[in-house]
Amino acid sequence: MVGLEVLSNRYERTVVREQLLDPTARQKRTDPDGPLNYLLVGTDRWQSGSAADRRSDTILIVHVPAGGREAYLVSVPRDLLVAIPAGNGYGGGQDKINAAYEHGGGGQPGTRLLSATLSRLTGIRFDGAALIDFSGFRKVIDLLGGVRMCVDTEVRSIHTDRVFPVGCQQMDGGQALDYVRQRYDLPGGDYDRQTHQQQLLRAVLERTSETSLRTNPVKLDQVIRAVGGSLTVDTNGVPLEDLVLALRDLPADALRGVQVPSHPQTIDQVSYVVLDNAGNGLFEAVRGTRLPDWARANPRWVTRL
Repeated sequence: MVGLEVLSNRYERTVVREQLLDPTARQKRTDPDGPLNYLLVGTDRWQSGSAADRRSDTILIVHVPAGGREAYLVSVPRDLLVAIPAGNGYGGGQDKINAAYEHGGGGQPGTRLLSATLSRLTGIRFDGAALIDFSGFRKVIDLLGGVRMCVDTEVRSIHTDRVFPVGCQQMDGGQALDYVRQRYDLPGGDYDRQTHQQQLLRAVLERTSETSLRTNPVKLDQVIRAVGGSLTVDTNGVPLEDLVLALRDLPADALRGVQVPSHPQTIDQVSYVVLDNAGNGLFEAVRGTRLPDWARANPRWVTRL
């Protein structure tokens, strides 16, 4: 327990804190022992030096049922057609959901507008949020010694021209992030990309549990500094130590990847993703803590990671 407290204190000093959630998207009170819903936003900082010009490359709702023994990673399609409310100088309107981050100005205000957009769409109020800079996350993966990823369809990167052959393979941070950014020439397009991003998070958690960080203080400090340099969090007032305790029994193999029931549609010559039947009950299941039941009834949209 002392080691956990020391670890948590290190994170407290290193990780940047911001108000990432809009008041309309924030849970009034977070109970670490109850069901938890977190918003996880990954930014494509590699594409632009200006925060205002960036769009959110990854949008995940992380749902942890009470007890903290399993977790569901709900990937929100970045091309999902939504109504974005007015905020931070933006007048509001219909657009792809990943544009909300840009319309809000990127960074903290962009995440707040994105959270408001997602909460309006789903009715979910979040217990916290995290903003990840994937260019910094690459260093975290390298410090962990890379991750093992299993490629199901050969794909050539449109960014680096690197070819990823079929099969399980060790990837460093640059390779892993390059792989999970790909969506072209994949059978499921962006849906496959969502699954690959979910698989990467599982692989990082698995690699973290395999690496003896607690017995290697130098490596532990390096990893914590790298995480702190790529992560901004909003814990809704809950100490990080309490969250670590609540999630300490979560094994990497208890993660489930969930895709939002939806389909691609071209509107006015622009490619969007549109919800199937308002999400086919997914968002209601998250709000009502019935996601495990929903997942069993909708296996088409669920992947064991």
